[in-house]
Amino acid sequence: MKLHTLAGALLAATLAGCASTRPEQLPSTPTPPAASTAQPSQAQAPDKPSAPAHAAPAHKARKPKVALALGGGAAKGFAHIGVIKVLEANGIKPDIVTGTSAGAVVGALYASGLTPYQLQLRAMKLDESALTDYTLSTSGVIKGEKLAEYVNRQVKGRPLEKLAKPFGAVATELDTGRRVVFRTGNTGSAVRASASIPNVFLPVQMHGKRYVDGGLVSPVPVSAAREMGADIVIAVDISARPSGGSSGFLSLLDQSLNIMSQSALRAELKDADVTLRPQVGAIGATGFDGRHRAILEGEKVARMGLPAIRHAIKLKEQALQK
Repeated sequence: MKLHTLAGALLAATLAGCASTRPEQLPSTPTPPAASTAQPSQAQAPDKPSAPAHAAPAHKARKPKVALALGGGAAKGFAHIGVIKVLEANGIKPDIVTGTSAGAVVGALYASGLTPYQLQLRAMKLDESALTDYTLSTSGVIKGEKLAEYVNRQVKGRPLEKLAKPFGAVATELDTGRRVVFRTGNTGSAVRASASIPNVFLPVQMHGKRYVDGGLVSPVPVSAAREMGADIVIAVDISARPSGGSSGFLSLLDQSLNIMSQSALRAELKDADVTLRPQVGAIGATGFDGRHRAILEGEKVARMGLPAIRHAIKLKEQALQK
């Protein structure tokens, strides 16, 4: 019994010594770090996927800005309303509007927020006498104050910078021949300046300068639309020559201005994406009686131009996505 107890004690002491003493080991080749031996494709994924620290937001292409540049042409300007009707009916709502002369009149009312239907209703009810205030002067026979008052009533007295859409009215500085784009200030005065046909309307005095019809330097204000940030410009040219020849003083004068501004017209239209030319040659410059026909001609040419307009918009959208 004592021998058995002694053997057990010796065994316990030996095991205790093994636990408390570190045996010497042969030197071995150090194991390289795991990161240096593992191939990138063999890396083990963590148990739970971790979200990226700050993922870059996906690039969202902006919508191209479409501008409508409305040219001058006196009573032929009713055609602009037909163009606007078709564009809006097909989901094309211009972001920017520019206008020269008659185009400035229609453009200001449209930019103020009037719908195409409201524009047509006002056009059909418009009495020519509401826009004419005759005077005796060597500089013109119409003052133009009634025109300015009419426009201001329609836009509810808002200045240019407060209209629903960005709008620019183009006029010519009489003493220098410089093109001016009115984008702020009294809407009626700006439109009056843009539509003041020389020798018919008195020049408009503003800020110590005199202004006349913008058609002399910018018959269709495409360049103004570009300056205002347009990516796509739809130009509406109503300067068609009368099919039956000009008759009457105002019609003759309107056609004379068109002839003189042909080089300026070509320069402007060259930079347009789409140009629409309503067939309004049979409508005289003072043909208020032909307003309904002018609107219909505007609708017709706009419908014909829809494929080209949609194509231009699509190309610009693709370019902006790159």
